[in-house]
Amino acid sequence: MNPIASDVDVRVVSRTAVSDDLVVLELAPQGDEPLPAWEPGAHVDVLQPGGLVRQYSLVGPAGAQRWRLGVLREPDSRGGSTWMLDQVAEGTVLRLAGPRNHFRFDAAAHPRAVFLAGGIGITPIAAMADAAASAGIDYELHYAGHEGRMILVDELRERHGDRLVLHVSERGGRLDLEVLFGALRADTGVWCCGPLRLVDAAEQIAGAHGVAFAAERFEPEPLTAPVWDGPFEVELEYSGMTVEVAPDRSVLDVLEESGVFVLSSCREGTCGTCETPVISGEIDHRDSILSPSERERSDVMYVCVSRAACPRIVLGL
Repeated sequence: MNPIASDVDVRVVSRTAVSDDLVVLELAPQGDEPLPAWEPGAHVDVLQPGGLVRQYSLVGPAGAQRWRLGVLREPDSRGGSTWMLDQVAEGTVLRLAGPRNHFRFDAAAHPRAVFLAGGIGITPIAAMADAAASAGIDYELHYAGHEGRMILVDELRERHGDRLVLHVSERGGRLDLEVLFGALRADTGVWCCGPLRLVDAAEQIAGAHGVAFAAERFEPEPLTAPVWDGPFEVELEYSGMTVEVAPDRSVLDVLEESGVFVLSSCREGTCGTCETPVISGEIDHRDSILSPSERERSDVMYVCVSRAACPRIVLGL
């Protein structure tokens, strides 16, 4: 479980526009305190006007004294990315929370690593590739995207040389996942981030080839019908309170209305802020964070979207 992180104020010291709807922001501490340490795969919450909170992955290298964020304007933005692109300039002071990490890279887990990034998904992957290079393991980095909408390309070429493979759509550089996974050794680990279509396809093919796979999704999974379609009870182990959750309510909403504080942010199962320990009961995991093995272990749930798959569950609250 990620520790609760305190807020930190940062100042935008550089704003690099890659295109009209894609920028890279470089951030420095506003005060004298250094920025908190972070590991590849981590993200921060950007606290925006009106109570909006948006998550952005930290761009490597992880040991740098400044942070970088890649910001893409989302077509169906509810204001978060639009505000970041239209209102944030050099000199702007931002309040962040974090960093948190639900997408860790362990260089010791596999002797060989393959990194797959699509579009803005390069942001957490870049730091992982840097870590693999520093650890001296065998790795390759595949980055797919559209001409003029790919960030850090020169930097990635300089750091990773022939280990970097660019798949630019306009140049016929389609990323053939079947060919890629078919050539992988069994001891390879794959880390992937990008659009849902890429991540879902890679996860399915990795499973078919028996390859270890970890992913981060920037979009919520499409919700299917719940496993348990009736009301259920949630018992809180430490307070002794029990609440009932109706079919049309989330666990998070009911807990908040009952006066139980649960740290939350995205409310769509993508950021991991509301991670809550599960003591007992079956869980219908509906987030975009947990891997299949983590869902099977079922020792945590994200109460903004996940539900009980039985009449009663007990949470570590």
